[in-house]
Amino acid sequence: MGDTIYVAGTVGFEYDTKTISDDPAEQTRQTFRNIESALAEIGSSFSDVVRMITYYTDQNDWDAIGEVLREQLKDVRPVNAGARVGLFDPRKVEISAIAVRKSI
Repeated sequence: MGDTIYVAGTVGFEYDTKTISDDPAEQTRQTFRNIESALAEIGSSFSDVVRMITYYTDQNDWDAIGEVLREQLKDVRPVNAGARVGLFDPRKVEISAIAVRKSI
């Protein structure tokens, strides 16, 4: 058994510059950096992620978002659902993740 970790409502906000890119691919990359940072704070990483939900605002952006998902996840294969939703501008992508950290 291990610890279940929930990282919800994460967007591509760049906290150092207090900005968010207009580009959906870059928003997705920054979202991954934000999730990775949150997981690292509690001794976890993307290798522990077992489920994700990727929310996006425009169907035309899905290919670019999907490419970043493949680029970032590499060999990690969590269950991932995608859903087109309305988000506040300029947000185009939001990701929630569930990770299970294995106990030693």
